[in-house]
Amino acid sequence: MIYEHHFDKVIKEFKKDGRYRVFNDIIRERGNFPKAIWYGKYAPKNIVNWCSNDYLGMGQNQYVIDAMHTALDQTGAGSGGTRNIGGTSQYHVTLERELASLHQRESALLFSSAYVANEWSIIALSRIIPNICFVSDNKNHASLIMGVKHSRADKIIFKHNDMEDLENCLKKAVKAKQTPCILFESVYSMDGDIAPIKDIVELAKKYSAITYIDEVHAVGLYGPTGAGYCEHLNLYSDDIDIINGTLGKAFGVQGGYISGNQKIIDAIRSVASGFIFTTSISPVMCAGAIASIKYLKDHDWLRREHQKKANQLKHMLNHAEIKVHENACTHIIPVMINDAFKCKTASDKLLNDYGIYIQPINSPTVESGTERLRIAPTPYHTDTMMVELVSALKNVLFK
Repeated sequence: MIYEHHFDKVIKEFKKDGRYRVFNDIIRERGNFPKAIWYGKYAPKNIVNWCSNDYLGMGQNQYVIDAMHTALDQTGAGSGGTRNIGGTSQYHVTLERELASLHQRESALLFSSAYVANEWSIIALSRIIPNICFVSDNKNHASLIMGVKHSRADKIIFKHNDMEDLENCLKKAVKAKQTPCILFESVYSMDGDIAPIKDIVELAKKYSAITYIDEVHAVGLYGPTGAGYCEHLNLYSDDIDIINGTLGKAFGVQGGYISGNQKIIDAIRSVASGFIFTTSISPVMCAGAIASIKYLKDHDWLRREHQKKANQLKHMLNHAEIKVHENACTHIIPVMINDAFKCKTASDKLLNDYGIYIQPINSPTVESGTERLRIAPTPYHTDTMMVELVSALKNVLFK
């Protein structure tokens, strides 16, 4: 018997404090990115998507689509099983080699998502290194947080991007004769800021700590070949031990991975249950990812245009006196609302009245009282779209 009152209580609590999530029914228009169709309550509506994580529109790239069609015609829909039981194809092997090459590492390992890659790589590390202590930034993604929690290993949390606090945490771990592993992100997706990566690397070397970086919101977008912020800073295998990345954002398809030293990756492959017992991603997705990675290696102009659009929009918002998060310095532009109900209302008005789609970001994704509209401009958002966006935001927020 299901005790429905428990479930009803949870839903009511979420609605009461503005945390209840509504998923909008969106259909992307092939070849017309970032335009889409929203299937609203009464009728479909043409909209402009301003919050997609397909940062470079690669999900609409013809080379990617053609590669996926070819793989679909060759292999069919799914992979056929786990990697151990029929779920390893030449597409999987080639993609892992391509990812290792992209990051200038010896090896890479595919997971069903970057979330799963983070969670189970961390759990695996705790099984491989018995005395490990995870030293984690307090604004890390839920996948890193849950990985640490489910690992049951010791943890120490340091203040976001605070190097003095990080050093104190490392000292504490070393004093306890533990092996510290620093968990951090390059680009933080909700504030749009960047970790002081070089400073973290220096502290890691000083205290013999493992470095594990989440580059989910940087791969494809930074560095001469799109390998991420580590490449942008000329940091390689001697500096960063494990890189986590995604295929579902700038690369435009689906899946996640880690990359690093061959022995590290092989050991994680051998003990990570979330990898071993999960059906592998479809060869069709692998084919799209291979094409996307190769394309972005050779087309740096997309990254330059992406940054240009992001900087242009930030300037326009600043001129219109629309508050952006004070630390935002990347392609992610969080417009601060600081109230859950106002944030949802603003999002609804933008969608219904102006055909502008920006999902509200509320707790627990961000702290209560710091709710925001997270804007993600792409190279394909036009000047006209930006003018219309800023005008709509002024009307919704100030009138």
